[in-house]
Amino acid sequence: MHILVTGAAGFIGSHLAERLLADYYDPARKRTRLRRLQEKGATTWTLDLATDALAPALHGVEAVYHLAAQPGLSANTPRSAFTRNNVRATERLLAALNNAPALRAFFYVSSSSVYGADATGREHTPPAPISAYGRTKLRAERAVRATADQASWDACVLRLFSVYGPRERPDKLIHKALRCARTGQAFPLYDGSEDHRRSFTYVGDVVNGLTAALRHFDHCRSETINLGAPTTASTQHVLDLVAEAVGRPLCIERVPPRAGDQRRTCAQIQKARRLLDFAPDTSLRDGIAAEADWLTEVHTC
Repeated sequence: MHILVTGAAGFIGSHLAERLLADYYDPARKRTRLRRLQEKGATTWTLDLATDALAPALHGVEAVYHLAAQPGLSANTPRSAFTRNNVRATERLLAALNNAPALRAFFYVSSSSVYGADATGREHTPPAPISAYGRTKLRAERAVRATADQASWDACVLRLFSVYGPRERPDKLIHKALRCARTGQAFPLYDGSEDHRRSFTYVGDVVNGLTAALRHFDHCRSETINLGAPTTASTQHVLDLVAEAVGRPLCIERVPPRAGDQRRTCAQIQKARRLLDFAPDTSLRDGIAAEADWLTEVHTC
């Protein structure tokens, strides 16, 4: 089957592409991931979805996983970057797929950020995003829905919850905390965030859900589905597990709160269990240990 994965050089996309083949950080790492995918038999394209011609990459495509996006909550990222890379890029990809007659399944990989500060409801909960990232992901979701309604192919929206694991972006909580614990550098903790609770979800479990959506597409076409761990943990608990995994205490530096941060997420995955037989089973302790091992390997190569 001919499957296109946008963002295949990124964190989740690279794990997904490897799994499919088998069954903003340093660009050099992304190039290394692309070389590994090529060695395993993947054809890769380095394209800007917002500006480049996309037709050559879409020839014969039967399924699309659209993961490429502008992530994060950094105040240094202009809002225009989120609009360009999350909305415009998605709209251009959708337009280009009008000339992809073999396409049957389009998976838009979205985020719990569309729900807003308290992402604890089921998929029918009215979205209320509080960040530029969440707002533009929701706009892209709606563009996918509107296009699929008129297209010869069907779409499924998959909303992910706080994905972590090996190859995670360096600015993400667990990666940054592990790095600080290893080096003795102070970890910048946003004031009040130690009590935030999230459904931290190991990347391997997410990939299981993404690939299950393709296997069970007849059940999930036109659906919106949450993919995440059904449990929650506080930021403080995560930091305690990081210190445990590294074997040394974490030095904390208090910094002002960050705009757009979600206070609480809890993945309601009844639909994913029913339609996809989705059953995430990686404990937070084991997942953090796996990421710690990966980070140690990266820095000893």
